[in-house]
Amino acid sequence: MEIYKDLKSPINKKFEELLNSQLSKNKIEEGKIIEGKVTKITEKFVFIFIPGLKSEPVIDINELKMIGLKDKLNIGETIPVLLEKIEDKNGEVVASALKAQKIKGWFKLEQSYENNESIVGKITSKCKGGVIVEHVDTGSLMFCPGSQISDKPLKNIDHLIGVEQKFAIIKLDKVRGNACVSRRQIVSSNKREDKAKIIEKFNVGDIIKDAVVKGYSSFGCFFEVNNEIDVLVHLQEISYSRVNHPDEIFNIGEKHNLKVISIDKEKLQIGCSIKQLSPDPFEHISNYEIGKNYKVKVDKITDYGCFCSLEPGLSTLLHSSEMSWTKRNVAPKKLFKVGDMIDCVITEIDKEKRRIAISHKLTIENPYETLANKYPVGSEIDGVVSSLNEYALYIKLNDFEIDGFLHANDLSYLNNPDEELKKYKKGDTLKVKILEIKKEDQKVRVGLKQMGEDPFDWFKEKKVNDIITVQVISTDNKGLTVKPEKCELNFLIKKSNIAVNSSDARPSRFVGGERIDAAISELNLEKRKVSLSIKLLEELQNKEAVSKFSSPLSGKNLPFSSLSEKLGDKKNKDDE
Repeated sequence: MEIYKDLKSPINKKFEELLNSQLSKNKIEEGKIIEGKVTKITEKFVFIFIPGLKSEPVIDINELKMIGLKDKLNIGETIPVLLEKIEDKNGEVVASALKAQKIKGWFKLEQSYENNESIVGKITSKCKGGVIVEHVDTGSLMFCPGSQISDKPLKNIDHLIGVEQKFAIIKLDKVRGNACVSRRQIVSSNKREDKAKIIEKFNVGDIIKDAVVKGYSSFGCFFEVNNEIDVLVHLQEISYSRVNHPDEIFNIGEKHNLKVISIDKEKLQIGCSIKQLSPDPFEHISNYEIGKNYKVKVDKITDYGCFCSLEPGLSTLLHSSEMSWTKRNVAPKKLFKVGDMIDCVITEIDKEKRRIAISHKLTIENPYETLANKYPVGSEIDGVVSSLNEYALYIKLNDFEIDGFLHANDLSYLNNPDEELKKYKKGDTLKVKILEIKKEDQKVRVGLKQMGEDPFDWFKEKKVNDIITVQVISTDNKGLTVKPEKCELNFLIKKSNIAVNSSDARPSRFVGGERIDAAISELNLEKRKVSLSIKLLEELQNKEAVSKFSSPLSGKNLPFSSLSEKLGDKKNKDDE
């Protein structure tokens, strides 16, 4: 910057050079922070001398109060100020000590943030969502969210207000000039350092004495060791026996010995085991054989089965499907109780998966085999309706805890299955025939209609085109309802099948009780389908007549054949 450039005298030129050199030396520029000397202090203002400026900047005393310098300043001391304007519209210098301190403080915050260094601050007040923190070195105000005050929830933070402590800078907004800090990171970091030192004391294989149960979750149990560190015993490391939740075994405050099985120095975690303090009972599995009967103890009952032990620590699941031959959906607690000693057969041993399968029902005689021996397929047996649904009855067979399945289609040969099913209720006694026994699937099918003769058996010796005699039951526009003699089945002869000539295909030609002949037009006993036709009968008779009377010799059977013969005999006599 050059001034007095219009002055031509040698003295002024020399002064110009001296002044410009001084300005250049102090690098006086707007927006820069410059050191100024206090020349005067009044009740309201502080006067600052900055070499190279044509006038002294004046600082409001309240500014100095805000940054804590009012009572510390003396004449002759230097303070940093921000040179906002070298000359305003009134020709005065504008400078600010407060803004200078904020800028210097921001630079320090940036430096600490970039170097990942903590800063010293103190909580000055509470605000919405957190607290206000003052930077001790610069007086800069920062925000600390409530979640970042501590590593655990605090109901009261009064003991932290006004106390100098370390904070970590977690966010800087250069545009808005906002800073966000965290006390939690410092607390966690300190704890991490302390925890790391504690973990160094342990080695894999160490036995920890008298660890205290502190808490548990669905995946394991937490123990406190020497009031220093918490360790986890995973659910699978609690016992060789099955454990669904730690609260089944432990109570808060109990003491147990632990074995260190893993150490993660990065995550600062120690894994421990209780079951590994004792021998693995699965090593004794060679003492057991598949197919043999053993006594097992019921340890726990669930909705789907019972957890049992062959010996302490050697557990297995007795599934509900293996408890009974007949009670498939029964609740296990209705059959057994904890502590029961029951007989079971080992059905599977998987050493790799450390799994043993057992069955209780195999120790009991299979009732389906007994039923098949005593009542083979085709036998008749008494039973009681135990339950029913929209399509079947379930018959509890006498002397057996077995329900036979009776489908609605097997109730009657003649009646509608749905209507027939409505006739029965729970508790009704029936005599049924055993139709099928599936011992492997544990299923028995029975029938009621099979107790009598099948009306369709009447057609066993019949074939298509056979002629049968039927009795007319009723007539309507659809045709004739007829019943074969000595048969319980009714059939409909459709109107179109009454006669060859359509003019004769009138149901009104017939009356109830009349006996007529009809031909079998369709016969399928497997599908239980039979159709009758008078029209077919006429066609068969016509065909037979044509076949019979079309022969040269057949004319002798016609009425006029005898007449021709007589006429021929008479002619011969006349000729004689």
